[in-house]
Amino acid sequence: MPETYYRDALKLAQREVRACAARGEHPYLPLLDDFVPSEKINGGITLGTDWIPSELIVGTRNAGRANAFARNFLPLLSENSEFADKWISLCRAHIDEGIRDPITCYEYMNRYYVGEGNKRVSVLKFFGAPTIYAKVIRIMPEQNGSKEVELYNAFLEFNRCSKMHLPEFSKPQSYARLQRLLGKEPDEVWTEDERRDFMAAYHYFREAYAPNGNKADPAVGDALLVYIEVYGYGDLRGKNAADIKKAVAKLQEEITLKRENAPIEVKLEPDDTGSAEKPAGILSKVLPKGDPKPMKVAFIHDKTPDTSGWTYNHERGRLHIERVFGGEIETTAYFNVLDNGDASEEIERAISDGNTVIFTTSPRLLSASLRSAVEHPKVTVLNCSLNTSHRYIRTYYARMYEVKFIIGAIAGTLAQSNDVGYICDYPIYGQVAGINAFALGVQMVNPLVKVRLEWSSVGGVDAATARLRQSGVKLISTQDTRSLREKSQAGFGLAIIDDNGQTPLARPVWKWGRYYEALIRLIRDGKFRAEYEESSRALNYYWGLSADVIGVECFSVLPESVRRLAAMLRDSICSGVEPFRGPLFNQEGKEIIGDQQTLSLEQIINMDWLVENVVGRIPLYDELDDTGKATADVVGLEAVTGEK
Repeated sequence: MPETYYRDALKLAQREVRACAARGEHPYLPLLDDFVPSEKINGGITLGTDWIPSELIVGTRNAGRANAFARNFLPLLSENSEFADKWISLCRAHIDEGIRDPITCYEYMNRYYVGEGNKRVSVLKFFGAPTIYAKVIRIMPEQNGSKEVELYNAFLEFNRCSKMHLPEFSKPQSYARLQRLLGKEPDEVWTEDERRDFMAAYHYFREAYAPNGNKADPAVGDALLVYIEVYGYGDLRGKNAADIKKAVAKLQEEITLKRENAPIEVKLEPDDTGSAEKPAGILSKVLPKGDPKPMKVAFIHDKTPDTSGWTYNHERGRLHIERVFGGEIETTAYFNVLDNGDASEEIERAISDGNTVIFTTSPRLLSASLRSAVEHPKVTVLNCSLNTSHRYIRTYYARMYEVKFIIGAIAGTLAQSNDVGYICDYPIYGQVAGINAFALGVQMVNPLVKVRLEWSSVGGVDAATARLRQSGVKLISTQDTRSLREKSQAGFGLAIIDDNGQTPLARPVWKWGRYYEALIRLIRDGKFRAEYEESSRALNYYWGLSADVIGVECFSVLPESVRRLAAMLRDSICSGVEPFRGPLFNQEGKEIIGDQQTLSLEQIINMDWLVENVVGRIPLYDELDDTGKATADVVGLEAVTGEK
């Protein structure tokens, strides 16, 4: 019987050689010595013994036996050779009692090259052993800044926590993203049961996704990550292979998008042609008018207007839509949709109610929004967030950093020689740009003033305000919105806060009604669908002052000269003047951009550093409150979530 096995293995090896030749590939085992210097190999790090996925064992260290094996590690030498006799003996030992002695191999970039035990690997691979016991020596690559090395470094961090060698991904941040999606902290170590359960789920997914493919293919890992993002890890373990294949088919555009180097296309201005009514044609004047059904639009909120200023402003935007469109648009608001822990049920209810356009107004609703969009491709779903690369939904947000630059300049004119304060809510995309723009506005008119930074998601806004007051700061830019329960406008915007109370000076204005009006016109007039078909990327709407979806309100207490300055800055930004113009330096004094240079839009959105006149730092994930963590889980900065 073992002799027959050798004959079968030999045929498979010969077939592999022919296939490699047809593809123009080297048919034998790769040699580690060919691309890693011997002194580097000899200086490797001994890791001890481990069970290595057999598909990751791809070559041998030196040329001694390289041509005895095909590229798939099966034997090529004659059945009458001494090599064949030894292979057959190992085969018999494996059948009778199992191969117990560990091989010795060298790990380089998560691929393994055998130093001792080539025939054992060959026998075990022939019998389809999923893992092979090995003494491992790690060879670290040169830290040359290449994408391959960056990807490997991300894998090493993941491997340190999980002790797993699979899955593999095409992008470095996917490893930390998986850790986060599974509900684990960035540095949290996995238990043995967690490793076992995940690997079973991974192999089950792989067999459904690519039954004849390479288990170590990064495409499998990328597809798995998208599946978990949309449906959740628990859903994966409850599905059969047919269900997984069906779900993956729906996710194909999302999976393809995840592998793109530039997956996001940002729309900076609304389409002006969509904001005007089309003139009626001749036939419409002659023929009797029908009674078309109104477009039903749902607004999904995680809170209520009387508990959240953010929700209150979006609710005002919904009412604006009803006034502008009259009977053409029918809107419904759904509040507190996270009460049961998952917004999916409420979004499904909105769809069942006949809504064909759905706005979800919080980043915390992003995952549920994506899942519903995948399951209901005829429904248009948009989420209010920034810098999210999803194909099936679009996101919308405002370039609030433009407003913050103006308010910073106002603060600088009033600060004299005193520091000013800034309270930010969550360390998510777009917020750091607001902090830095405010600080640059202060610096422009008052170069000696520092901006002291605090976070309301660390202990609450009252605690953040108290910390600033204790440091002697009275001029503070605090919350951007207020709730209905507040009796005055003093609880947000730029204000003087002292023992006598609060004196409001200026505040940002969110014009969500205008934003929603422009978006609905795009959808109604067919331009929304056309944009989708013309682009293969994720579409993010990021409109600002020039689109009149945000603004600055200056209170009468401000001197007329300061109000004129604010108006002049607004006009300048609308005409194309960029607040982030160099030279710009970070807190460590490093020059980010030089004189007369400007940051790119991508640099602004992904900003995770603070300018030189800011005193404070970006908080750690563990410091955030529960809402802050939940928000950071979805759209948090990489520096906070660890997804680098």
